[in-house]
Amino acid sequence: MQEKPLILVTNDDGITAPGLRALIKIMNKIGDVVVVAPDSPQSGMGHAITVDNVLTCNPITIDEGPQLEYTCSGTPADCVKMAVNQILNRRPDLCVSGINHGANSSINVIYSGTMSAAIEAGIEGVPAIGFSLLDFKWHADFKPSEEFVKNITLNALLNGIPEGVVLNVNIPNLKKEEINGVKICRQANGYWKEIFDKRKSPFGKEYYWLSGEFVNKDKGQDTDIYALENGYISVVPVQFDMTAHHMIQKLNSWEL
Repeated sequence: MQEKPLILVTNDDGITAPGLRALIKIMNKIGDVVVVAPDSPQSGMGHAITVDNVLTCNPITIDEGPQLEYTCSGTPADCVKMAVNQILNRRPDLCVSGINHGANSSINVIYSGTMSAAIEAGIEGVPAIGFSLLDFKWHADFKPSEEFVKNITLNALLNGIPEGVVLNVNIPNLKKEEINGVKICRQANGYWKEIFDKRKSPFGKEYYWLSGEFVNKDKGQDTDIYALENGYISVVPVQFDMTAHHMIQKLNSWEL
């Protein structure tokens, strides 16, 4: 009998997040599942790791099911490091991160704890996918995305993901019949225009709330933003080699 794939499941919204619970149920239909997720929400942590404090990682039971679950005191990247180096008895065949409550398209991939967990898996040599739904609500409806998540995962296991590449999957907040399909895309060129709301505490101390407005500078029809705005699931292959290769020749012409 062929061995089931070992699938590591993690996220950044925390061990009890409905998006994670939905992802676990989908992965249980595909392979043997081990969950290592933060014990509290870690959204926007990017690729932070814990270096100035201890890490704890303990078994936990949240829902019934065949999966093994652990809750970790660290960041999403910490969770993957702990899983690969301490918890699992063999290297997982795939790491899936999510399903995130909210978008991780365009430049959001840089800030995302969801995608940083997937990228950390890629750095560890584990094929990985980050899944996000464009709905920030805690009780978002993940049902319409289930078949798409399952199909993308099965394709990744069958066809493989090249070393050094991670898939960033974003799902529009639509009914299943309203989703037009899946588009392979590039990351849209956009940024956040920050807004700092300056306030004063009752004790007269100044503090700030960070908010902002996303600015899409990219009018291309091959981007993740365009796909999502037109009812498609976007799949962007992301690489974590951040070298600007096109700049190397130019830099060699400098008198350094």
